[in-house]
Amino acid sequence: MAKQVELLIVGGGPIGMACALAAQKAGINYLVVEKGCLVNSLYRYPINMTFFSTSERLEIGGVPFVSNNAKPTRPEALEYYRRVASSQNIRINLFEKVENIRPDDNGYTVITGKEIYHTRYIIVATGFYDIPNLLNIPGEDLAKVTHYYKDPHYYATQKVLVVGANNSSVDAALETYRKGAEVTMVIREGEIGRRVKYWVKPDIENRIKEGSIKAWFHSHLTAIRDTEVDINTPEGPITIPNDFVIAATGYQPDFNFLEKTGITLSADAVRAPSYNPETMETNLPGIYLAGVVCGGMNTHVWFIENSREHADKIVAHMRR
Repeated sequence: MAKQVELLIVGGGPIGMACALAAQKAGINYLVVEKGCLVNSLYRYPINMTFFSTSERLEIGGVPFVSNNAKPTRPEALEYYRRVASSQNIRINLFEKVENIRPDDNGYTVITGKEIYHTRYIIVATGFYDIPNLLNIPGEDLAKVTHYYKDPHYYATQKVLVVGANNSSVDAALETYRKGAEVTMVIREGEIGRRVKYWVKPDIENRIKEGSIKAWFHSHLTAIRDTEVDINTPEGPITIPNDFVIAATGYQPDFNFLEKTGITLSADAVRAPSYNPETMETNLPGIYLAGVVCGGMNTHVWFIENSREHADKIVAHMRR
């Protein structure tokens, strides 16, 4: 028999938690289901990552976020959101993946890997960090290739190639270089990304200028093998020795899940899901979007700091 809940929130990241707190405040019977650990996407961030936002702009539910510096770190954020979940008694089931959502007589049936739920309302707050944008080149499936850079020590003294020129790529290049790696960057554009953190951008540009980090601009990786890689450069194709590839090519929402649920996506390359920006309700009555998932492939549009308000919009519309 299906378990009854008025609101089911899919995704236990900061925005999913913010939605839970708003529902809790409004007296709504809710449950959060998260396929991984608490704030799973933040857990998968690089160990030494520093947020661009200040701590107060990452706060949810009015709970203060105190950090040692103006820009909080990954460990501080993990501790903050864990403390919020615990102190506010957020109802959340971890390591429970939603497999199917289908309409029924008075709402929706949600099937997970562990339970079946009947709910009137659903909030999809699934983020975008689980599916990497692939290079689609030979050798991308080798064990030496990762789309999730974690810790620079692993690459000490190795020949490392980093794909990309935005925050993740720059952090990986600088940190592995400072652990003794021989770093090469492959960048499609002609410069370091303009959205790179302002205190990091001069560092990477100076390391490239002095030759400590080799950067191939207007270039792209064409093949990966066990001990070398091929790169198309403005000077022609080259092959260089290589031990590891960090493909920081970005990520995308789970479009298959959205389409299978019945949420309409735009026909262009952005694949933006359909929703009312005033209420966050999708083309399916009673199903809402919150957080980064709203942007489709434009994953740089929504952040924790500017999508926290989605929670209040959704709960206000539900109550109306």
